[in-house]
Parts: sequence; C-alpha cells; structure tokens
Amino acid sequence: MNTAFGQSTVLGYPRIGANRELKKAVEAYWAGRIDAAALEETAAGLRAEVWQTLRNARLDAIPSNTFSYYDHVLDTAVAVGAVPDRFARLGLSELDTYFAMARGVDAEPALELTKWFATNYHYLVPEIDPDTTFTANPAKALREHAEAAALGISTRPVLVGPATFLLLAKGANPFARLDDLVGTYAAILDALAEAGVAWVQLDEPGYVADRSPAEIDALRRAYTRLGQMKHRPQIFVASYFGELGDALPALLDTPVEAIGIDLVAGPGNLERLAAAGPLRGRTIVAGLVDGHNIWRTDLRAAVVTGATVAGLADHVAVSSSCSLLHVPVDLSVETDLDPDLHARLAFARQKVDEVVLLGRALRDGSAHLPAPLPAVPAAWRHDDVRTRLAALRPTDRQRGDYATRAERQQQRLNLPELPTTTIGSFPQTAELRKARAALRTGTLDDAGYAERMRAEIEHVIRLQEKLGLDVLVHGEPERNDMVQYFGEQLDGFAATAHGWVQSYGSRCVRPPIIYGDVARKAPMTVAWSTYAQSLTGKPVKGMLTGPVTILAWSFVRTDQPLAATADQVALALRDECHDLEAAGIRVIQVDEPALRETLPLRTADQPAYLDWAVGAFRLATSGVADDTQIHTHLCYSEFGEVITAIDALDADVTSIEASRSKMEVLDDLAAIGYRRGVGPGVWDIHSPRVPPHDEVVESLRRAVAAVPAQRLWVNPDCGLKTRGYSEVEASLRHLVAAAAEVRGN
Repeated sequence: MNTAFGQSTVLGYPRIGANRELKKAVEAYWAGRIDAAALEETAAGLRAEVWQTLRNARLDAIPSNTFSYYDHVLDTAVAVGAVPDRFARLGLSELDTYFAMARGVDAEPALELTKWFATNYHYLVPEIDPDTTFTANPAKALREHAEAAALGISTRPVLVGPATFLLLAKGANPFARLDDLVGTYAAILDALAEAGVAWVQLDEPGYVADRSPAEIDALRRAYTRLGQMKHRPQIFVASYFGELGDALPALLDTPVEAIGIDLVAGPGNLERLAAAGPLRGRTIVAGLVDGHNIWRTDLRAAVVTGATVAGLADHVAVSSSCSLLHVPVDLSVETDLDPDLHARLAFARQKVDEVVLLGRALRDGSAHLPAPLPAVPAAWRHDDVRTRLAALRPTDRQRGDYATRAERQQQRLNLPELPTTTIGSFPQTAELRKARAALRTGTLDDAGYAERMRAEIEHVIRLQEKLGLDVLVHGEPERNDMVQYFGEQLDGFAATAHGWVQSYGSRCVRPPIIYGDVARKAPMTVAWSTYAQSLTGKPVKGMLTGPVTILAWSFVRTDQPLAATADQVALALRDECHDLEAAGIRVIQVDEPALRETLPLRTADQPAYLDWAVGAFRLATSGVADDTQIHTHLCYSEFGEVITAIDALDADVTSIEASRSKMEVLDDLAAIGYRRGVGPGVWDIHSPRVPPHDEVVESLRRAVAAVPAQRLWVNPDCGLKTRGYSEVEASLRHLVAAAAEVRGN
C-alpha cells in the first residue's frame, strides 16, 4: 500500500472534551455513579467529535488512538503487554486493571507519575524488567480506527515509539529489551495493516534530548527492522519538543516513509535536514504551528520556513509542532478576553486552521495569508517594574548563612524532631466550588464568600490541631488553582473561562496567560494567612507559588526572554513575602514543583536556564529575616537532573515527592552534600489508597537512614485538594503516629 500522507496534519488533539466531559465521566465511574458502558459511551462520543472537527476543518491526515482514559504512555504499555504482574494478578477487569495501574488500589501502589518532557502533563512510568513478557494487544488502536472509518474518516493510529517507550521506563536496564519490544511492535503493525490501516504514527520525543551513540544506534536498528517488514502500514516517526540532533540522520538511514520535526522548539532541525542532502521518496512533516503555547502563528514567517523544507524533500506536510493536547480546545468561546489579546491567540481548534492554511500556502502560494499583528500595546508595559529590576544588586538574591538561620528559626518556632506538616491545600469540597461559582455569578456577595472561606479555614486549622500536626496550613479554600489564583491578582495576566488543559488523568488546569509586564496590585494572601494564624498558637505557613512554576503553568509571552518575565513575577512575590512576614507569619512556603519541568532537554542549554530559575526564586525569597523559615516544594519529576539547583535555591526546608520512587531522591541529595531541611513525601496523594501505618513507618525509617532526623520533616507528597476528607484524616493520622513512633526510637 502506498498512500500519500497529505498536506496537513496534527500530532494529536485535546481528549478531555470542550467542557471536560471526560473528566466528569471518569470520576463518575470511579465513584460508582456510572458503569463501564456509560463511560465508554461518553468516550466514543468525544472521539467522534474530535475526528469530525478535524475533518470539517479540512485537515488532510487525521490521527486516532490519541484518546486516553488516563495517559497515552499507559495505553502504550497495555498495547505491548507491559502490565506488571502485581496488577495483572488482581483479577480485575481490563478497565479496572488499567485504572489500578494509574491510581493504585489498597493492595498495590500505582505506577510512578512524572512530567512529560518540558510540559505540565504527567505520564505513568512503565515498569520493565527481564521477566516482562511483551504481548501485542492492538485492540484499542484497531477499535478507534474502525470507529472513525464508520464515520467515513480515515485515520492514522498513534503509539509511543519503541525506543522512547523504553527510555521512559524504569527497571533493570529496560533498554536491553529493545529487540523483544520491536518484535511486539512488528506484530501490532501487522495487525494494523491487516485491518487496512495505511499510516501509523510512532512518537519518538525521547530523542530530542542528549542520547548516547548506542541509544541512537538502537533507534536506527528499531526502525530499520520495522521499515523492512513486508506487511505493514507506512510509518511516520514523529519527534517534538526540540532538536533531534544526531538522531535525525539515523532516522533518515531507515526505510520509514515520513519523519516529523519540530521547527518551533527545534529550529536547528532545519540545518540538520539541509545537511542530509536531497531526501528522495521521503515525506517531511514540518511542525510549524506551536502546539505548546497559545499565541497565533506568524503565518508568513512559517510559510518561508516550510518552503525551505519543501526544497529539501520530495513531499512536505505541515503539522503542529507537538500534540495539541497541551493547549485548550477552542478560543471562540472566550468572549470576555480583551480584544487586543484575543486577536493574538489560537487554541487547538484555531491551530488546526493555521495548519490547513499553511499547507495550502505551500501548495498555492501565500498571498491569501493574513498580515502580521501590530506591535504589543504600550499599556501592557509597567515602567516602574522595569526600573526596580534594573536597580537590583546581587545581594538582593542572597540570604544569611544557613546555620545561623536554622538556629534562629528553631529558637522562634521551637519545633520537635521530625516535625509534621502538609504541603498546603486541603480537600476542595463541592461546597467550596459552589461558593466560588456563586461569587462569580453574583448570587453570593464578597462578604458572604469571605465568611464561608473563613469557616473552612477554621475547620482545617482545628482538624490539624486535633491530629497533632506541628506546622499548619490554612488549606487554601479560596484558591481555584495554585497558579491561576495568583494570575487573577497580578497585572499582566489574563484568565480564560474555558481554557482547560489536562495535567494528568482526570486532573485539568486552566493556565492563565501572561501577556504583559507583571506587577502586584495589592497583597494576595496576607488576609487569609493572618486569619488562620489568629486561630492557633502553632505556626501557620504562608503559601505562595514560585516564579518558575507560575511561568511553567501559564501560557507565557514570547516577546521577551523568560528570565525577564520570571524576575517580574519574583519581584511581586518578594513584596508578598515581605508583607506576610510583617503580619507575623513565621514560615513561608514558595512552591516550585515545575523547576525540573522547564529544564531544557539538551545539557548544553541547561546552565543558562538554571541560572535564571534559581535567581528568580532567590529574588522572591531573599528579602526576609533570618528567623523567617522559607520552605519550597517539588513534585513528580526526575530530581537527580536538577539536584544541584535544588541545593542552590537555598530554601531552609525542601519538601519533595518521594513515595512512589521509594525515597530515591534522598540518595541524590546525600551525594551533593545537601545540609538543609528536607521533607520526603511519605504518602502518595495522587492515589485514593490510605497508606497503612506500617508503610509510613517503613518510609520514614528509610528516610532517617539517609538524612539525620534533626533535618528531616514528615509530610505528604503534594497538596490534598484532590482527596476527600475521609482519606485525608486517616492518612494524616497515620503520618503523625508514624512520626511519633520513629521519633521515640
């Protein structure tokens, strides 16, 4: 079968639904309110809606198998039979086994969860060992291809490619299993060809990071073997999030028919492509439309780049730079945005139109493309902020000696060994969500809303006192999201009404848009924190989100360096820290869970990023006195790659996700001589299971073996907003009791 690829495509599309229909259906299934048949009915409707949307937009090549109930890496694990025995033997249905791997059950903790390259999406880490028996299971890909065909739509099934799948996995040398895994992929391709599939997309983003010669050779071997199959669909190998480097000529050496390159995050791909010489009989899929941000494409500049690619290959198709999974669904419903801003934006639906326009422009010429946008409005500048930043000195990013700080903080706080705390948020109940909705619609006034939030704060404080926690939090009932909350109170930010993006599983976020200079208009958290502190004699943490995370979990302006925007955010947070301290708050937590997430994938680019990222955090936190304790929090990343930066943050206490990884991060901290306070998470809050007392004790003993008890804190992995109060109370009771037991020995 030799079928043309087409002129335009996207690498994927949002799967949650325009109104988060998938989230609601999945959570209803977990709660037992609907059965599997009702869940699948919703899912099938969402899939059909996406395919029809793409067809109606006149997209030439439409992907399928991009839908997922939880995570596409987990879907690929199921497709190749990589289901760990500890889940397979539970005796559950296929769907419930899938969700057990994602969320855990009482008998078994979930697969590890970590960040998907440089995004705020989280994937489930496959577990591969020498005993893993790979088995082809193409049922999902075949079913979705057939569903689309029944609508008269020909699609291209998508899977994570074999090399990236193993690079993402953990176990005893997963990459040693490549030959076995490629054989399983061959069986899947054979089944797809038998069903009449013309093209398959295999994603290999793992190769936009630094890779060894052996890993690059493995990529070449895998696609040489798959390409030499006599009975298979045509193969499109997609890369995204950066430059392929030496992996590009390796792929060009294989018989695959199409290769996708990201020309937004990886402009250097064009130079490597040109160096390869004329590409006969090959389709290059050019990622010209940014799939990871929401700004309109400069179509006239993009078509010039596309024309350059067209001069190098027999056939060029235009694509999104990566899956559109990472942007909201449709801009047309955002009727309240400032018109100047609205005109500069494109969500997934609008990016499809851009891809189609560019594909036509490469074929028919660019005369019909719209003119570039005018310059950014002057009103989006804050000259006073720029003046303050220009006057900064190196000492503005420095605190006193840690040993001195630690002594003064202990004198002020008088905490026991192994102090217990939580990360910040407490359950976001239906009543809290209703109160926020009522405030938005005007059915609840500001005074009534404040009264309800204060009641919830008092409930959270009394609960923590009852449980015996040492350092308390106010629970963040007033916050819809840890980034959006701040974005709504800072100049230079805009909030959407429906701009939801999947973060993991059923968790969706609504990232704010940073469009101009950032400035604090007024204190943002002081009133809530001081009210909570007035209720108790125990210290209550002031809770802020750090500058790097605010950038990472927002859609950020591209007309100035990220470092400049980070410092603007940091200056606003510095002022907030000052006001919290002045109001009597003794502990301030500035969360940076995205520090690793935004780390450039190439080693050569990382020092410059870490320099400004660490500098922004220190600008935010270095204005307080020595006896004010600064905490930070990091979660769900491979921390070993940024461990020296974590140390350089100079926080007094760092709480860090560690339960799913069995405290691995403590070895990394010990290796660099980390000497400040650390709180490795002992409870995986992304799973509904309550950790047994003995399990928490075991985790703590493992931690004490690596970190002196005098520097060790006891806390969950992350905030508790997604959990229910019954789980929270039981788990925190175990946490406090475990700390007391280990403290007493």
